[in-house]
Amino acid sequence: MLEPKSVIEVQEAVNTASTTMLIRGGGTKTALSTSRGNETVIDLSNLSGILEYRPEEFTFTALSGTSLKNITEMLSENGQWLPFDPPMAKIGATIGGTLATGLSGPGRYRFGGARDFVLGVGWVSGAGEILSGGAQVVKNVAGFDFPKLMIGSLGRFGIISEITLKVFPKMNSFGTVEWDCGDIDGAVGFVKEMTRTPIDLFALDLESNGIVRARLGGLSTTLNNRLARLSEYREGAKIILGDVELNLWEHLREFLWLPDDYSLIKVPITPDLIPQLDTCFTDGQSHRKYSVGGNVAWIGWSGTAQEIDTILSGLGLGGLLIIGSPETSWIGTSSTITIFAEKVKRAFDPEGRFLPL
Repeated sequence: MLEPKSVIEVQEAVNTASTTMLIRGGGTKTALSTSRGNETVIDLSNLSGILEYRPEEFTFTALSGTSLKNITEMLSENGQWLPFDPPMAKIGATIGGTLATGLSGPGRYRFGGARDFVLGVGWVSGAGEILSGGAQVVKNVAGFDFPKLMIGSLGRFGIISEITLKVFPKMNSFGTVEWDCGDIDGAVGFVKEMTRTPIDLFALDLESNGIVRARLGGLSTTLNNRLARLSEYREGAKIILGDVELNLWEHLREFLWLPDDYSLIKVPITPDLIPQLDTCFTDGQSHRKYSVGGNVAWIGWSGTAQEIDTILSGLGLGGLLIIGSPETSWIGTSSTITIFAEKVKRAFDPEGRFLPL
């Protein structure tokens, strides 16, 4: 294992590695950060620190091994935050690992995903070159948007070394309205209705038992009226506030609902496919949460990778294995290997020194 503490040491690690390289941040995403035995592991947890923070410009630049926890604390001191809800902060996730896997939390529904907050990225290519793209300002027109290619690339194109992100003013208070729609079909139908509401929802999630939750955020002086208006969309609404509300979304964002011995798979989906997917599972073998207005399925799975691969492939769906055995990253029908991705791979990693697509 190589543990670089600077960008130059990352470059040296790439140049000296004798086998295929596996890039690791905080090690929270075990299926993506655990060696299968024959890779050179490059651990970036020591490549940490805030390089620049401009609260007045709502931007910061950090080394990729910087923990989400430290970033969150820094931003909070200035009344700012990353509203795409980066997950796994409580257990040590890093900003580089978050962007390399392209993971976002429930707040993606309102604010967009991780890639929408990226202004600039520095990385080391498979040829050992130190490269960069984008800028450290919000308004920037600098040609092809190379930084976006690194988001969700899983370290296949290069090693992210530093990142510049934009941030938002933090909301004063939050509230959630919860409905019990009876079953998954009722929940999906109601979620589709809620996506057309003029009320500005921060998050919109549903569960396989028919529960739907819509989250609002904003000024405390107007929040109660907005929650009351939202609760009128369906009978039986339950309004959740305060620490109970904050803990509820932390439970979802941090995957605290996932049993210790279960795998975690992220599956891009559309609301119309959710009932069909959900009927393929039993509660004893899986736990399902559907986020971002029904466009992302989080599946906790106790079976084998082959079993879940068969289920997803049968529906034409593909997923990313995040927690579990490192035997494979992609489950089901993967759409990530495209002609464009292969060309980017050849350009940034011509000798195939990082893991294959």
